[in-house]
Amino acid sequence: MSANTRTLIMPLMPTMQDIILEPPPPDEIVDPMTWFDSPGPFELEIGCGKGGFLLSRARANSDLRLLGIEWANKFFRYAADRMARWGLSNVRVMRTDAKLFVMRNLPPACVDVLHLYHPDPWPKKRHHKRRLVQSDFIEAAIRTIAPGGRWLVQSDHAEYFEQIESLIGSRPELTRIEWTQAEADPDDDWQGTNFEIKYAREGRIIRRAAFRRI
Repeated sequence: MSANTRTLIMPLMPTMQDIILEPPPPDEIVDPMTWFDSPGPFELEIGCGKGGFLLSRARANSDLRLLGIEWANKFFRYAADRMARWGLSNVRVMRTDAKLFVMRNLPPACVDVLHLYHPDPWPKKRHHKRRLVQSDFIEAAIRTIAPGGRWLVQSDHAEYFEQIESLIGSRPELTRIEWTQAEADPDDDWQGTNFEIKYAREGRIIRRAAFRRI
């Protein structure tokens, strides 16, 4: 090889194994930055589904470090494969109980933005105890959100959304802000989450709330 010959080194594309994170043991505090090649603002999406929002957010903001949590195995694997096919190194996906993960594994003030879009409303009254947004989860979530960080919530279920608004809005650590001040910046192809698109077609009202950590 001559001295004038340049070797082009192509960056390695992430694989699904790179994208997927194993859940940490109970009560082991993690450092999210160790999951990525370099540090950056950290955002968490709970219930990422097929990864539509996660993909769009990551593509538009390469400086961000994002983790999507999804319990449904089929959607979890679909989302991880999707991130790998797009070659996104700033995203990780985990299949775990999001409530326990936030309560037991995340350190204080590590989350810059918490995304919670269309959480399962468990509409039957006898199932309300299974809802994610309850006092113990809110307590843990607030602890993990950095000062000045945001919590974005979106739902099509009126009764559950009112409960979420009431519970989160009553916390003195958080202040309500306009959605336009807090909404994420996905890429130009963004049409909404899978549920958002589906429910909008059905004519359902999409309700949104944004809060900032004081």
